[in-house]
Amino acid sequence: MLPAAVRRWLHRPKRSDPRLPSQFFYADERVTQVVTEINCLDVETDPQQYLVLLNQLHLSQAELLAIIEQIMDECIPKERHGRDYVIKFPEDLLVDNLRNHMLFAAECLMARTYIDVDEADGVRLRPLAKDLLCSLELVRTVLREQSLSQPAPYSEPVRRALIRFDMLFAEFELSYVSSLVSVKSPEEIYKQQEIVVLFCETVTRALKLGYLTQEMIDGYEPELMFTIPRLAIISGLLIYPDGPLNLERRPEEISRVFSPFYVLLRKIRDLLRVLSKEELYVLEKRVLNESATDLLPFTDIDSPEFRGCAAPCACPSAPRHLGQAAGSTQLGVITYVPQSNRWLELRSRYNNTDDMIHTLFVCISGVADQLQTNFASDLRAILKTVFEIVTSRSEPLEVTDTGQEEVCVAPAAARLADCALCSSSREGSGREDALVAPDWVPDSTCSQCMACHVPFTFLRRRHHCRSCGKIFCSHCSSHLAPLPHFKQLKPVRVCTHCYTTHLPSTSKDTS
Repeated sequence: MLPAAVRRWLHRPKRSDPRLPSQFFYADERVTQVVTEINCLDVETDPQQYLVLLNQLHLSQAELLAIIEQIMDECIPKERHGRDYVIKFPEDLLVDNLRNHMLFAAECLMARTYIDVDEADGVRLRPLAKDLLCSLELVRTVLREQSLSQPAPYSEPVRRALIRFDMLFAEFELSYVSSLVSVKSPEEIYKQQEIVVLFCETVTRALKLGYLTQEMIDGYEPELMFTIPRLAIISGLLIYPDGPLNLERRPEEISRVFSPFYVLLRKIRDLLRVLSKEELYVLEKRVLNESATDLLPFTDIDSPEFRGCAAPCACPSAPRHLGQAAGSTQLGVITYVPQSNRWLELRSRYNNTDDMIHTLFVCISGVADQLQTNFASDLRAILKTVFEIVTSRSEPLEVTDTGQEEVCVAPAAARLADCALCSSSREGSGREDALVAPDWVPDSTCSQCMACHVPFTFLRRRHHCRSCGKIFCSHCSSHLAPLPHFKQLKPVRVCTHCYTTHLPSTSKDTS
C-alpha cells in the first residue's frame, strides 16, 4: 500500500481535466493552501497580509462550494434536499453567494463570534453549525479520494456524505436566516402573488381607459411607483373586491401589507361605493396627476376636519336613481351602494363633491405612501414583477447619423442629479468623457445602498457599479454587461440605473 502522499502525487488529476472531481481537487487544494498560510501568519505583525489572505479564503471557499453544488447535481440529483423556502426570504438577501455567507456564519458561530444574531440565537445555532462544518470536512475527504480514483463512478460513501451535507446546509440556511429576518410563510407568499395579479389588472384597466400609456410603462417612469399602488387600492376595493383587498375577511386573513390599514380601508371602500362614475373618474384622474408632495398630512376619513356640514349633498353629479348607482364597466363590476339612509349619511359628511373626493384622495394616497415606507422591500418585489409582465419592449437605442449604436442618453425623467454619466450627458460631453472609468466610491464612506438606501449588513454586501462607481446592494446592481467604452469587454456588474439608462441593448443582450 503506497503512502498517502505518494499516492496523491502519482494519481493527482491533470489541471486540464474538465471533470468535476478534478476541478474539486484543485479548488480544495487552494483552500487548504490559504488556510495554511493564515495559520502560519503572525497577524499582529502583518495585519494587512491577513486581510488579503482572508479575502482569498473567502473567494476560494466560494469556488469550492460551487463545485460541490455541481457535483451534488451530478451525483445525487434525485436526493437533493428541497429549497422551496428560499422564495420566503426577503429579496435583498437572495444574493448569488448566499451559500458562502452561510459557511462563514457557521465558522463564526463555532468561534463564538455572533455576527448579526444575538447570543441566545447563536447558542441555539452552534450545534447545527458544528454538524454542518463536520459534514463539509467529510465531503472534502471522500471527494479527494474520489478525485484520485477517476474515472470510477461516484462511490457510495460519497453519495451518503453529499446527501447529509445537503440536508444540513439547507437546515442551517433556513434556521440562520430566520433568526435574522422575518421569513414569509407560504400563505403570505400566495397573498403577495394575489397583489401582483391585482396590480397587473389595475395597469391593464388604466391602459384601456387611457389613464396610462404603454410608453410610460416601457419607460419605467418614476411616478408610476406612486400611481400604480394608489390606483390598485381603488381597483381592489371597488372593482375587484374578491381579490387581496376583500375586506369581508378578517384582518389576519388578508396580506400583512394591507392588514395594518384594515379599518381605514373599510371606510375608504364604503365611501368609494357612493361615488358616481363621473366622480370616480375625477378621483382617479387626480390620483394620476397629483404627486405625494401635494398631499395634506395623512388624516383619518372620520376626523373632524373632514366631516363637513350636516346637510345632504346636492351635487349635480350625484347619481339620480338606483340604475345609475348600480353602474358597471367592461373592465370589472363596480359595486355601488343604492341610495339609502346609509348612502345619504356618507355623503352628508362633506360640504360638496370636491371635499369628498379630496378626502378620498388624501386617504388613498396616504395608505399607498405608507406601503412605500413600511413595506418597501415587498412593494419593490411586487412592482418589479408587474413591470416584467406588462412591459412590452426594451428601451430603444439612440442611433447616430452614421447608423452606429451609441450608449443611451438618459431621458429627462430618468436622469439622476448625482450620476456622473447623466451630468456629462447634460453638459454635452457625451461619449468622450465615458472613455475614462469613474472613480469608485470608497467603502468606508457608504453605510447604505445608494439607490434603495437599505443599510449594509453581514449578509447584505456592498457592490460597486463598474459603470458609475457608486455602491449598491445586490438587488440594485444585479445586472451584468460589457462596457466597451471603458475597455471592459467581459460582462461586469452594473447598477439598475446605468443598465436601463446608459447602456445599449447590444450590451444588455450579453448580460
